Amino acid sequence: MARSSSLTEAEAGITCFASSLPGFRGVLKHRYSDFIVHEVARDGSVARLTSFDLPDECVDVNEEDKAAPSADADHSQALESFRELCGDADCEALKGLLQKASAGGENDVSPVILSPDADKAHRSEVHNFFKISFKFLVTDTVEHNDGVQRCIRVRLGSGGRDGRSGGGRSGGGRGRKRKNMGGSDWRDDRPFDSRGSTSWPSHVGKFLRFHLCKENKDTQEALGVIGKMLGLQSRSFGFAGTKDKRAVTTQQVTVFKVSANRLAALNNRLFGIKVGNFSYVKEGLVLGQLMGNRFTITLRGVVAESEDVIKAAVEGLGKNGFINYYGLQRFGSSSVPTQLVGAALLRGEWKSAVNLILDPREGERDDIREVREHYKEHGNIDMALRNFPRHLVAEKAILQCLKKCPGNYLQALKSIPRTLRMMYVHSYQSYLWNHAASTRVQKYGISQVVEGDLVYTKEIIPGEAASVDTSEPYDDQLNSSNIDLCSETLPEETIQSVKIVDFEDLSKGVYSFEDVVLPLPGSQALFPGNKIADIYHEMAKKDGISLIENAHGVKEFSITNMKGGYRRVFQRPIDFEWELMTYTDDTSSLAETDLDILSRNKPTETKEVSETESSGILSAQSHDSKLAGPLDSSMPGSESGVVEDKSVGSSDMLARKVAIKLAFTLPASSYATMAIRELLKTSTSVSYQKTLDC
Repeated sequence: MARSSSLTEAEAGITCFASSLPGFRGVLKHRYSDFIVHEVARDGSVARLTSFDLPDECVDVNEEDKAAPSADADHSQALESFRELCGDADCEALKGLLQKASAGGENDVSPVILSPDADKAHRSEVHNFFKISFKFLVTDTVEHNDGVQRCIRVRLGSGGRDGRSGGGRSGGGRGRKRKNMGGSDWRDDRPFDSRGSTSWPSHVGKFLRFHLCKENKDTQEALGVIGKMLGLQSRSFGFAGTKDKRAVTTQQVTVFKVSANRLAALNNRLFGIKVGNFSYVKEGLVLGQLMGNRFTITLRGVVAESEDVIKAAVEGLGKNGFINYYGLQRFGSSSVPTQLVGAALLRGEWKSAVNLILDPREGERDDIREVREHYKEHGNIDMALRNFPRHLVAEKAILQCLKKCPGNYLQALKSIPRTLRMMYVHSYQSYLWNHAASTRVQKYGISQVVEGDLVYTKEIIPGEAASVDTSEPYDDQLNSSNIDLCSETLPEETIQSVKIVDFEDLSKGVYSFEDVVLPLPGSQALFPGNKIADIYHEMAKKDGISLIENAHGVKEFSITNMKGGYRRVFQRPIDFEWELMTYTDDTSSLAETDLDILSRNKPTETKEVSETESSGILSAQSHDSKLAGPLDSSMPGSESGVVEDKSVGSSDMLARKVAIKLAFTLPASSYATMAIRELLKTSTSVSYQKTLDC
């Protein structure tokens, strides 16, 4: 049976406000375009989609690549040469791979593992043989499941059937050795990322950087769509952080050795996604390489006692800031909060953790819930694997492992991609942090620093604890499990020192509440020198967890083996702006997206997709979609249905509704939903917002 309720703000430790100003009623995310996010790069530039033009540099594959033989060609002579090089067994395995590839079932072509080979020189000869004779195949070296021997793995490269390949790893395109073929990082069914065109010109940066604008899709989902069209995996792309799903967002992305014209050509076929602002760069993006995010948020259906109440609340947010809680997104949008899975992992209860991930849950789509219930009752793994959608990464990884290794729940958990499986424990850390933050505010207020508080030091003091917030880079993976996030690594917290405030510090008055931080528990975390430290240990003890001793020998699921980190308790919005407006049409846009601006400025580029390409797809899009197909200048812009009247008490208010448009920047790791919570003084839970939207 599904769990009865989702995690509430109080259960997640979100209980305090930064001010006692009254709030008002308003609806968050009534439309996707009511929540617009632009990534802010480390240099302070804001990522906006402003152009579809190709860069000046021209990149194309050479004739040799174009003419490379495909899987459909006659490879009998090459196979005989391979037989002499590697023997009958490996030759037959390779022949089977070629037959599957030529049959057209690329998605079903599993890698071939050649016989163990201890001779490094011979392995090099085999690699070179494939580079010359089978250019549509890619090889790398992996460890045998005995952890000692080495084997060569052969895979069908992206675009393999037509002999071409493109793209590559976000980390530079060079292959890495795969360890533990029978372990957590080995997946027979996982496609291979090709290493990009072999003819890339030396004068052009090897990474294509572009701006990704998406609507109602999380970052991984959008890149998965693009990757499928290019013949690449989503992990071929590099990005600084994941953006909200129910929003219109723009961010920078990089991909290894893919030409801009290939990517730009997809715009006519992409729905809910557009790419542009292309340039070639030397390095790819990695998680955490951003300064923050610029938000443009529209609250509709605003109801308040008076305009003065609204004005005071909004100006109070800009002046007083908000408690920097981890938002509910951090703990999952379903009714099985991720911190419960994290707690089970920390206790070493592997089967319990697996069941929490697989069990039916409230609020999920009926078809997915039915699959979960059927699996729980009958244990039919094959049925569940067939019917679970692709975005349920953790569930599918667990089931694939249990199919091979029944009853091995620890191995099943380790089969989940590392960033995702580690996020469960990080979620528990965040859960403790939220409760500690509420206790700190309740006990000591927010007007001053008190003795025993942890603060970022004004000067770097040798020997003090270094702050490394290691929990944030993993948020992006959670979107694969229906979790909607807006936080990334906070650059200012990567290399800073903290100290415990003493009497001398208080007498000098050098620290304010804005300097106060709280730790995420870990081996290197320094706890406050006052009673706030007790809340961490007391709550963990209730959950059967010790923050100083491990309950088991699995290091990656042991909190004392994590570095932990620090997070500011208080946050003020940066460059805060707001506007009060009235409107009459609920379907009208009240804030311009990048595509609205492009549509207005370049109307001739808005009708490039034929009816046949868009038929059957537009019908599945929301009425709010601006990215469903090509840009359309006829779609309502920000002026449609909007009345430029800021008077809340005017006589014709019965026909008009009030909205507030807010624009502000937050550093990465801060949640815009927590800022809105401070403004409205109401819950940000999805269930509560739905009651306002009725």
